[in-house]
Amino acid sequence: MRQSIFLPAAALVALFVAAGAGIAEAPPAPYLTGAAAPDTVRILPPAPKVDSARGVADRAVFRATRALKGSPRWTLAQSDANEAVPAMLSDFSCAAGASLTPGNAPKLAAMLARVRKDTVAAVNGPKDLYRRQRPFLIDRGDICIERTLALAASPDYPSGHTTWGWTVGLILAELAPDRAGPILSRARAFGESRVVCGVHNASAIEAGRTNGAALVAALHGDGAFRADLDAARTEMAAARAAGPIPDAGACKAEAALTDRSPW
Repeated sequence: MRQSIFLPAAALVALFVAAGAGIAEAPPAPYLTGAAAPDTVRILPPAPKVDSARGVADRAVFRATRALKGSPRWTLAQSDANEAVPAMLSDFSCAAGASLTPGNAPKLAAMLARVRKDTVAAVNGPKDLYRRQRPFLIDRGDICIERTLALAASPDYPSGHTTWGWTVGLILAELAPDRAGPILSRARAFGESRVVCGVHNASAIEAGRTNGAALVAALHGDGAFRADLDAARTEMAAARAAGPIPDAGACKAEAALTDRSPW
């Protein structure tokens, strides 16, 4: 069986309830269904072949980035492997200039839980079509998370983590446009963590960003999403005004790791 890219809905609900988000104990529904969901198989270019110029370049990046094992960037990649909504709010707090949690941003958290469902179809269609192997199955090298049969069975292209991270970044940049630069820089780094980790090729990361952008464009055509976005915008402004702000030293250290690509 293919590994699920996202946590089960029941696990998401448990996380929210434990954090005091106060949303209903029911699986979140996606915003987009049927023809409203983007056909990402048509949008994305085909996955590169192993022996193509791009495939060869991907393999070189994988081998070169194995030298990052044990570095602070490796540690960040391990942290970025957690894609649950509360973790994402924490990951983007420095970039957003506010310590975001499901407690002080419940409407944003609930919206992202729904959006996360929309990313499933955007990712699984091309993954199932191309069935591209992950880089550690082709070349030898350590990865930053546990090797499992489920991980090996889940295809490389496009990156689900990157699709999700870029989608979250675009949404947060719209909610706090004065922080768009740092937010999108962090979203880029979130996807690049999958290359540092050794579980995705660089081209799968690029495809994930295209995937996320296509999904956000489609989401803006949905009235319910736009209404929730407006509510989240008000909530974000209140959270930023009320504080607390993230630790300046920790944010400076994070920015030093994320401002530039690791390859």
